[in-house]
Amino acid sequence: MLGLLGFYDELDAGPGSGQPNGSLHDAVRPTGEPDEADLVAYLDAGHYLIDVMESGRDVLTGRPHRHSAGCSSLLTDGTWLWRQDFPHYVETHHGALPEEFTQHVRGQGYRMPPLISAEFAPHYNETMPVVGWISHVPWRLAAEVLDPPPCGATSTADPDTVMPPRADQTP
Repeated sequence: MLGLLGFYDELDAGPGSGQPNGSLHDAVRPTGEPDEADLVAYLDAGHYLIDVMESGRDVLTGRPHRHSAGCSSLLTDGTWLWRQDFPHYVETHHGALPEEFTQHVRGQGYRMPPLISAEFAPHYNETMPVVGWISHVPWRLAAEVLDPPPCGATSTADPDTVMPPRADQTP
């Protein structure tokens, strides 16, 4: 099973279900890890597994944040699974990180590894029901490798040149 990060009680829509990581209030600390910025960058670079179209706010402050759009989308590095908004709680509230996770990330030099489908699929299929995605589509066993996209790059392409106008639209 994948290690779970940021599945807090306060982020679950279902009453009293008890999420794997307990209460976010218990995870808040006055200061973060010395390399917190690198750990957050690693979390931000995760592979998207499920992209959820929703909006949320910081459950502690009620304010929107940089991960408000799609906050419960799921990301992974192939070993750990986390919500898209988890990096926000780490950088803003210094959410506690498991020692196994910080050692894992530091051991990789803070670089997101490629995701190898054949190795990842069994862990994904075992983990999804634990985080409430009982009706998930099972991950396919394939030999493909998903490399992480480059970080920080944004497209400067003109959207009109990328998507030509439909036949019923005037240019």
